[in-house]
Amino acid sequence: MPKAYWIANVTITDPDRYSGYQAAAPAAFADFGARFLARGEAETLEGRDWQRRVIIEFDSLKQARACYNSPAYRSARAERAGACVADIAIIEGLN
Repeated sequence: MPKAYWIANVTITDPDRYSGYQAAAPAAFADFGARFLARGEAETLEGRDWQRRVIIEFDSLKQARACYNSPAYRSARAERAGACVADIAIIEGLN
């Protein structure tokens, strides 16, 4: 079964409010066995310049989707509402 990945591009607009997301999200990720492969500033070669980029690995597409839709992550998303601009995608790996 191929792995799956969240690819998130984020620009934080309210650091104080965003800290609530940073406190709440790790529990949701841990519940679904997520592994952070890359996180932080990145060099933008084309397209929109984002402040942060994140790549998170899951064992399957089913787990990646379940994490995003879980009550724990919905709660974390509520904490970041209005605190950032984000572009998040889930993609299935090749192998």
